[in-house]
Amino acid sequence: MKTRFKPKYNIRKGDQVVVIAGDDKDLTKPRVVKEVLVEKGKVIVEGVAIVTKHTKPSAQNTKGGIVKQEAAIAISNVMLWDGKQGTRVKRQKENGKTLRISKKSGEGIK
Repeated sequence: MKTRFKPKYNIRKGDQVVVIAGDDKDLTKPRVVKEVLVEKGKVIVEGVAIVTKHTKPSAQNTKGGIVKQEAAIAISNVMLWDGKQGTRVKRQKENGKTLRISKKSGEGIK
């Protein structure tokens, strides 16, 4: 995704999200975001989109072999979890800080 300005997303590393589309769709099970790839518009979520990767032996991994790891999924396929349900987010400025607020419950998101 090449744009002039860097996009702003409401999802950050360490947030809890639910997967709303794809093979791992589950609207009731929150999962943790491991990494946000802003330039690509993707996120890596714990336990979602598991792929097998064949690795050669190296100094760190002397055996090599088949490794299972999470692949990136589109950021539009996840929704922030506010503690009870998946929700959309609005931003509000208070005392110079931007707060994320759940649109469904109206509560702040940590």
